[in-house]
Amino acid sequence: MKTLSFALLLAAAFAASAAEPDLVLEGTLDGRDHQTYREVPFDVPSDVERITVEFSYTGRDEKTTIDLGLLDAEPAQGFRRFRGWSGGNKSTFTVAASDATPSFRAGPLRPGRWALLLGVPNIRKTSHASFVAKIRFDKTGAADALPDALRVVANARPGWYRGDLHMHTAHSDGGCATRGGAKAPCPAFLTASAAAERGLDFIAVSDHNTTSHFAALRELQPYFDRTLLMPAREITTFQGHANVFGTTAPIDFRVGSATVPDWDALLRDVAAKHGLVSINHPVRPSNELCMGCGWTPTPAADLARVQMVEVVNGNDADTPLSGVPFWEGLLDRGLRVIAVGGSDNHDAGAATRLGSGAVGTPTTVVYAKELSETAILAALRAGHAFVDVAGSRDRRLEFSAASGDATATMGDTLKVPANAAATFTVRVRGAAGARVELIEDGRAASIAGERGIASNDQALAFDWPGDGRRHWRRANVRDAGGRLLLIGNPVYVEP
Repeated sequence: MKTLSFALLLAAAFAASAAEPDLVLEGTLDGRDHQTYREVPFDVPSDVERITVEFSYTGRDEKTTIDLGLLDAEPAQGFRRFRGWSGGNKSTFTVAASDATPSFRAGPLRPGRWALLLGVPNIRKTSHASFVAKIRFDKTGAADALPDALRVVANARPGWYRGDLHMHTAHSDGGCATRGGAKAPCPAFLTASAAAERGLDFIAVSDHNTTSHFAALRELQPYFDRTLLMPAREITTFQGHANVFGTTAPIDFRVGSATVPDWDALLRDVAAKHGLVSINHPVRPSNELCMGCGWTPTPAADLARVQMVEVVNGNDADTPLSGVPFWEGLLDRGLRVIAVGGSDNHDAGAATRLGSGAVGTPTTVVYAKELSETAILAALRAGHAFVDVAGSRDRRLEFSAASGDATATMGDTLKVPANAAATFTVRVRGAAGARVELIEDGRAASIAGERGIASNDQALAFDWPGDGRRHWRRANVRDAGGRLLLIGNPVYVEP
């Protein structure tokens, strides 16, 4: 049996364009490679935090099959550590310290000589085949480091997408009834199923401090092809809880320790990893029932590094535990922090109760260019979002403004000079019989005009004069009994 020949074509190391591979491995096979294993070595440089492999081969029309595996850097004792085997069902995979494509194991990426492991269960005696492996090395473990081939786009169209940003599974303290009626850690599959049944477009599973659920979500994502499953985590400390989105890199959560002296140190770490931070349930009591649940950093944290605040947790809207006053206090300080909501669900089959909502109660609704993690997080960062308190399937709140030729929507800035006029428009869907509440700088606005919503799709316009000062203006929708239905993010006004 002849030895497999393969040529290693080296691309420019760490190429400037992320679209180009750092390394290309090419090789050929023939009938003498039938039912053999071959290693295709390659060198991993230092400081790499993600390896991505795109593998293709010819000969499928002649029933040639190549299975694909990965071997770690060669230790001193002379054997390689096995990092996974996908058979022939994956042509692209990625491994990092904190996550990996199902079939492969996450873990440290030691520099040195790695190898692709090829298994050849079938190649005919007279057949020939060639393979190409494109390998990328990334210096970051963030979701944005993934190649296009591994990005999940559940819907390619722009539109309003509904999701739940705060939920827990068996990977932290989520629990539910077993098939026999006992209590057990609740598998992530049930949370994803509940979200799909609720009609949600996306969820962010935010188990406490851990990243172990990231692999579970990646495994489930192909099955839940209409529901985007986003990795997140709830950074749970003795001085407050906050969700982190947009990075899978490790985060040291030990605020108050020698390694993380305060929340500012943690926030700087998250920012360096391009993550987004959302303060959770900020006014919860912090006591033996829920140690650290309230937001009490000592010393006070620089909240300019925080992007979002959870203004509704479960069903705490219109209660003393609501996060709305805390959020509006930050807006009054000039911080452009986005209001979001999350169920904080710990049991995928449970109904809503104070402190933990059913999956999708409330929902955060965002306008994004597509249903992908990158697009959803970009929409949140921009403030193009509102909170549907009850988690309906169809209620919508659009809040926009115009002055001259300039327009703005929630999260945007509108220039309104002194003595100039601005028109703000509130469009509400699915809330006939409710009423619009206008807020300026944290106080109810006294503006003339009818605020009642008579139909299931109605727009109301209000004139707002410029006074040469900065303001933030937003809208809520309340039902006939005064209960919050929808919470809008502001349009920011500058002279």
